[in-house]
Amino acid sequence: MNLIVGLGNPGENYRLTRHNIGFMVIDHLAEIHRIEVTRRGCLSLYGEGSFNNQKIVLAKPQTFMNRSGNAVKKLLDFFHIELVNLISIHDDIDLDFGRLRIVDGGGHGGHKGVFSIMETITSQDFKRVRIGIGRPRYNENIEDYVLSPFYPDEYDRLSQVISKAGEAVEAIILKGPSQAMTHFNR
Repeated sequence: MNLIVGLGNPGENYRLTRHNIGFMVIDHLAEIHRIEVTRRGCLSLYGEGSFNNQKIVLAKPQTFMNRSGNAVKKLLDFFHIELVNLISIHDDIDLDFGRLRIVDGGGHGGHKGVFSIMETITSQDFKRVRIGIGRPRYNENIEDYVLSPFYPDEYDRLSQVISKAGEAVEAIILKGPSQAMTHFNR
């Protein structure tokens, strides 16, 4: 079983912000794989289903971003999922908008949600789909920037970026992280 966790912040105020792109990818995967992400538990909204005969859990932690690890730990324990089958999806300010990077292990890169996961599960050994949101164009404060909506030209491409990130998650599950990295990290 694979646990796929999109990182974000709960609540309508954050729904369409850059920091919630992980939630957006979970919503996309839920729609195309017909999985209802409506169950409440483990500090998350989650749903169970399958993809290509692989059991998956799609989850959106309902803690705030910098407490994501608490929800992830509860989900891993509840479903008895090994770290090797954990995939997190999150925004990355150090990648240009729309650029994807799949990583298997490694550091948190300053992302507070990823840091929370690493700290709580006491490991870096999980897969990540990092989605570029780029840097502020207009001298916005970083914290305000990640918690604000996309620029209009970015919003026009957002559905393509979300779809591509969903494909990256599917590739990790079907082909393994090495092949997925070869394809998506170009």
